[in-house]
Amino acid sequence: MAASPTAITASYLIPPRSAFAISSHRLSSLRRLNLSYLQRRANAQTPRRVVVRAARIESGGVELGARAPDFELPEPLTGNVWRLDDFELYPCLLVMFICNHCPFVIHLKKDIVKLSNFYMKKGLAVVAISSNSVVTHPQDGPEFMAEDAKMFKYPFPYLYDESQEVAKEFGAVCTPEFFLYKKDGRRPFELVYHGQFDDSRPSNNTPVTGRDLSLAIDLVLSCQPIPTNQKPRFVPKSKAERREGKAEELQEDGQ
Repeated sequence: MAASPTAITASYLIPPRSAFAISSHRLSSLRRLNLSYLQRRANAQTPRRVVVRAARIESGGVELGARAPDFELPEPLTGNVWRLDDFELYPCLLVMFICNHCPFVIHLKKDIVKLSNFYMKKGLAVVAISSNSVVTHPQDGPEFMAEDAKMFKYPFPYLYDESQEVAKEFGAVCTPEFFLYKKDGRRPFELVYHGQFDDSRPSNNTPVTGRDLSLAIDLVLSCQPIPTNQKPRFVPKSKAERREGKAEELQEDGQ
């Protein structure tokens, strides 16, 4: 809530009483001048200190069954350009929105790699995308993305969405965020899972298992239906609202 402008009183603005008498005509002029000044001060825009009290909303705004948006993004590590069509032959595709600095991504990073290595051998296609602004978070820039991919030995392409248009197309609002798509024959990829990795968070001491996402992948690979009562990720409402219009970054998940 923005702080209210500081109240301005006439006693603050009227000059101190002088040693000599002021004529009634001059006093009347001063009063009119002070009233005009007060009005200008009241109408003027003053700097505001904004305090945000955020309410959390679910990152589940994308409907299950939605088609995977097309994209064409560079991979900083190799210089290759990847498109959705490059995964056409796979039965399912996992799209992850992550970044370098987010503590919630860092918390899961090694297990994301482990899960990806395991399921990619079973036919899962995986791609990660970073849409963060290098203005607000230089450590999420492409050169550092390449270093991160090399350090953690990402088995999947780690792509840079500089314009953030791809994130908007997917409806991504936080990091990490997981979109699992399946493909039936020549039909386009359709969203079947948009939920959490597991119940673990950096602050809750719950072991990282990848249970929720692993179960969904198992069901897709075995051609079984996935329950629709999926536990979503969470993001503060005020942060999610920034994705509308001029957004600067994907905000890290908060819970």
